[in-house]
Amino acid sequence: MNALDRVVVIGSSCAGKTTFAARLAHVLGQPTTDLDELFWAPHWQAKPLDEFRRLTEQVASSERWVVSGNYGDVRPVLWPRATAVIWLNFDFPVVLWRAVKRTVRRIATRETLWHGNRESFRRSFLSRESILVWVMSTFHKRRRQFEALRASNPYPHLSWVELNRPADAERFVRLLDEASYPPVGHPADNAAAAIGPNRAD
Repeated sequence: MNALDRVVVIGSSCAGKTTFAARLAHVLGQPTTDLDELFWAPHWQAKPLDEFRRLTEQVASSERWVVSGNYGDVRPVLWPRATAVIWLNFDFPVVLWRAVKRTVRRIATRETLWHGNRESFRRSFLSRESILVWVMSTFHKRRRQFEALRASNPYPHLSWVELNRPADAERFVRLLDEASYPPVGHPADNAAAAIGPNRAD
C-alpha cells in the first residue's frame, strides 16, 4: 500500500481544497471527488444524511482516490479507509481573499456547480448563507478542530501532511509530478520533507 493511495484533503472553506485535490489526483492518476457534490442536491438543498453517507461509502470503497472536504458526518466512513490526510492550513487573509475572488468569479460567469446550483449576489453577500460569512465564522474553529484531530490521533494509520502556504501546496504537487509517483515507497514523506521545517509534517 502506498501512502497516497487514498487521500483526504482538508482545510478551511475556500482554501482551495477542490483545486488542489484535482491537481493531486491528476498527478497520481486517481479519481477525485468533492464531498460538496455528494452533499448538495439541486436548489442548494442538503441531501438526506443516509444518502450522503451511502454515496461517501461508495467512493471510500474504491482502492485509490483523492477526496476533498471537511464533513464530520462522513469522517467515520472516509477516514478509516484513507491512507493520508493533506491539510491546507493557510492563513486567514489568504483564505478570505480566495473566497472573495472565487465568489465574484462564480457570480460573474454564472458558473454551474453541483447539480445545477449557482452562487448569486444575494446568496453570497446579502444572506446568512453567505460563503464569506461562513469563512469568517468558521475559520478559527476549523483550524482548532483539525489541530485537535491530529493531536488526539483517532486514526493512527493515517499519514498527515500540513501545507501552510499556497507555494508549499504548489511545490508538493510539483515534486510528486517530477518523481512520477513510483509504485512503491512513500512519496508523500519525500515531498513533505522537501517543503522545509515547520511547513509539512
